[in-house]
Amino acid sequence: MPSLADIQVRPYEARDREAVRWLCCQTGYLGKPIDPVFEDRELFADYLTSFYTDVEPESSFVLLHEGQVKGYLLGSRQPFKQQVHSFFSNLRLFAIGMFRYRKYNKATKEFIQWILKNSWKEVPATPRRTAHFHFNVLPEAQSFAGTAVMMNAYFDYLRAKGEKAVFGQMVTFESRRGAKVLERFGFQVLSKSEITKWRDKHPEPVYLTTVIKQLVAVE
Repeated sequence: MPSLADIQVRPYEARDREAVRWLCCQTGYLGKPIDPVFEDRELFADYLTSFYTDVEPESSFVLLHEGQVKGYLLGSRQPFKQQVHSFFSNLRLFAIGMFRYRKYNKATKEFIQWILKNSWKEVPATPRRTAHFHFNVLPEAQSFAGTAVMMNAYFDYLRAKGEKAVFGQMVTFESRRGAKVLERFGFQVLSKSEITKWRDKHPEPVYLTTVIKQLVAVE
């Protein structure tokens, strides 16, 4: 586990884009590389990171360990803009995926089939008009203290912009990012839904969990 002295957190910069995309794919399969279940890293990274890196980069942060980007927090204060971007971006990604579909391997085709048939039914409810984020950190840079620094940097940024609450959606299971861990950061669990895709690939249930944190005292 790295010491806090080895960790630096700073706002996202354009030069971090490729590192963020690589890290997204490197942690996309329950903290491990996405390749065994989805081979198209370009599409995977576009789907999960493009809005944050290309449209609202000012709301994201990176975590550096030994001078290299080993983690990120991708955030947004503009949920409506993010939804509009996602709608058109997803249409584009769907068209690209269908064009490449014939050349994909079996695992990737199964992943796409699950997305089309089930993924949309397994997304838990989220608050409206509220800032949000998701984060990932490579195993060698993971520590509670380092993650706390990154999260607090984002929370301070949101408070300075007048935001009163923030929510996150993240993949959780009890041996990684369970609800109790999130509560240590001051979050409350709002809702969660099991991700059925992982039932035959992981020994314990895997959930997509929505958590929320109040950034100012509620009167």
